[in-house]
Amino acid sequence: MKKALFLVNQHSRKGKQLLSQATAELQTLGFELITESTAHPRDLPDTIRRYQNRVQLVIVGGGDGTLNAAIEGLLDTKLPLGILPMGTANDLARTLRIPTSLPEACQVIANNQVRLIDLGWVNGKHFFNVASLGLSVQITERLTKEVKQRWGVLAYAFAALQALWSARPFRAEIRVNHQSFYVKTIQIAIGNGRYYGGGLTVAEDARIDDRRLDLYSLEIKNWWEIIALLPAMRQGNHATLPNVRTWEAQEIEVYTSKRRPI
Repeated sequence: MKKALFLVNQHSRKGKQLLSQATAELQTLGFELITESTAHPRDLPDTIRRYQNRVQLVIVGGGDGTLNAAIEGLLDTKLPLGILPMGTANDLARTLRIPTSLPEACQVIANNQVRLIDLGWVNGKHFFNVASLGLSVQITERLTKEVKQRWGVLAYAFAALQALWSARPFRAEIRVNHQSFYVKTIQIAIGNGRYYGGGLTVAEDARIDDRRLDLYSLEIKNWWEIIALLPAMRQGNHATLPNVRTWEAQEIEVYTSKRRPI
């Protein structure tokens, strides 16, 4: 019987609702669980470190925010990670093709097919999916717990519409392979994985184990232009559009005249 630390974000839209079902599924598959609820995601790394000698893996039930909060504890302990997509967007699970069905996701963990993936690193912090500046940060700031619990994935659309009204272009210097590029943009996204923002695609051929970062700069003049871009951004073929510039590299630097949240 495998011992697992089961971390659940009961404040996520599905966390509290699916906890008992997930526990039953995992126990049926032969897991002995130590279950901890995550009232404060910042405490996750210490929780993982506390149990590292008592378990063989960590299972996280939640969304991308909960998973990102757990990164440092996973790196320190080198414990394998199992993912149950119980959040709003579940972009990391989508990137890894983990089923949204809870029984099927539990079965993936039970099959013990471990996959090595890349991690991004920005300003001293690791990330799974994307690090971004501009519009997507404003959207995230509007995605309160209450909004996500009420609207689910649709919360991203509502938050995006609100953010677009106040979005303003900013200037940035992008350094790639010892070259500098100067942009006026409303959004810079640097992707380690494939999906972010509830199913948008960083790049058409992006993978989470390709040992590279993919960057795009969204250089539109009017907020309504982004509506026409959305189909291409979901498919990942936005690189062909005239108001989108893209780069790829193992290391990318972005500089702005004033400090911006990431």
